[in-house]
Amino acid sequence: MIQIWQYISEPIKIYLMSIYKYVKTKNNKTKKITFSISLIFIFTGIAIIIWTIFPILSFELLYAPKFGHLIEPIPNNLIKKAISSDAQQILGISVDYTKASSWFPKAQNIRLSLINSSYTLTIPKLNILDAEVLVGHEDLAKSLIHFIGPLPGEYGNPVIFGHSTLPFLYDPKDYKTIFSKLPDLENYDEIFLSSDSIIYKYQVFDMKVINPNDLSVLEQQYDDRYLTLITCVPPGTYLKRLVVRCRIADL
Repeated sequence: MIQIWQYISEPIKIYLMSIYKYVKTKNNKTKKITFSISLIFIFTGIAIIIWTIFPILSFELLYAPKFGHLIEPIPNNLIKKAISSDAQQILGISVDYTKASSWFPKAQNIRLSLINSSYTLTIPKLNILDAEVLVGHEDLAKSLIHFIGPLPGEYGNPVIFGHSTLPFLYDPKDYKTIFSKLPDLENYDEIFLSSDSIIYKYQVFDMKVINPNDLSVLEQQYDDRYLTLITCVPPGTYLKRLVVRCRIADL
């Protein structure tokens, strides 16, 4: 090959060298593009995994100690599902959780009140002011939902559902995120319901985390005037339900 190269004229050598340099440069650019695309896919995959498990782990670390014996750790098999092909169901993508009836599947046969009425809810600690609560409705993207129980101020246990999402997306005016900081509540925090120009004050006395098949929180007790607030936890998922129990207090 070297001997043949010696007999090639200079113009042809220059031409051949230019072709070699062009092909080499083109191959280098192709490798760089392929490498960049690979990195994008890798980091996208990592981001999806972190986005999926972050709400679960952060809730366990930040709030599990607060609830103590009231909260059961999220089982490992559910955490694994959150990063598997079942993630859509765990995160609520395959089920419409903007419908109140989806939150407690076994309670779908419970009749909602047919009263076409509404009232407002205020939680000063969470900057929730005069949020609308609709009785007998389904769409949690448009309001809080009075799922079951009497109207405010009456004996029994009105149960109110509200959406939650990741805490850093919290907006107290957006019904899709309105209950995201419900875990921040503590005993004796105040909640106000306003119905027919009458304001009722409630105080938190109990908080716990339950499974969606636990219907005990929907039961009615008529020895006092209670209030129950429910949202999904860990925030951003639909694995469990946070239950905040309140009792009426003097204004």
